[in-house]
Amino acid sequence: MSFTPHLVALDIDGTLVDRQGLLPTSIEHSVERITGAGVPVVLATGRGLFGALPVHDILRLPAGDLVVSNGAVTVSTSPLTVLDEVRFDPGPVIRQVLDLHPSAIIAVEDVGVGYRLNRLFPAGELQGEFTIESTEELASRPAARVIIRDPDAPPADFVELARHLGLHGVSYVIGWSAWLDITPRGVSKASALQALCDRRDIDPRQVLAIGDGHNDMEMLAWAGRGVAMGDAPESVQQVANAVTGTFDEGGTSAELDRWFAGPR
Repeated sequence: MSFTPHLVALDIDGTLVDRQGLLPTSIEHSVERITGAGVPVVLATGRGLFGALPVHDILRLPAGDLVVSNGAVTVSTSPLTVLDEVRFDPGPVIRQVLDLHPSAIIAVEDVGVGYRLNRLFPAGELQGEFTIESTEELASRPAARVIIRDPDAPPADFVELARHLGLHGVSYVIGWSAWLDITPRGVSKASALQALCDRRDIDPRQVLAIGDGHNDMEMLAWAGRGVAMGDAPESVQQVANAVTGTFDEGGTSAELDRWFAGPR
């Protein structure tokens, strides 16, 4: 089968925006050409809903779907509606994390509202309303995602922590700090995108996906054309069909413009 993108799935951090949250105008123009061609663009991100919506707005994407919270939540943007939310019992993992790493900050996501936390995260890292709760309260009801954070710990500590947890976990670094997402077993960006493709009758073999993190690996392996950024870890590049340039080299636009060329 020859490849023609019928859907484009894009990670946000490290793929669309840099560490300062800036989105290059070259990417805006590339995405505009895709939507102008009538091909849906779906943001697929580890960010929560309120962290993803501003990027959706900057790109001026038409009403459609967003895959957030590493695939645990899929929403429709107009009107803003939760289409799918996969939850699990966070109690065991919260207690296990605190046994292994007592200084961890715990956040439990309340989709469409914000987060319940044992302590506040560093300013600007989470969006929405924040409610401080005890460990028992955090563990008391099902959730789509638990976020583990320790600004003073090296990322390697959280990679090791993830290996000790019994649930599906995705570890990745935001800036210089340690951050670990815990989602239900089998939930990933790929699982959410597969459900989205089923609803839209799109063959996954005709999906173009671009990402740069460990939480993109399932998506890149699943898509008909999965492309890793040039500055992605080696393990991420290995599961991709292709590797584009680094973010600073304009790798995202280079890949998008290969399929949706601008004026010559």
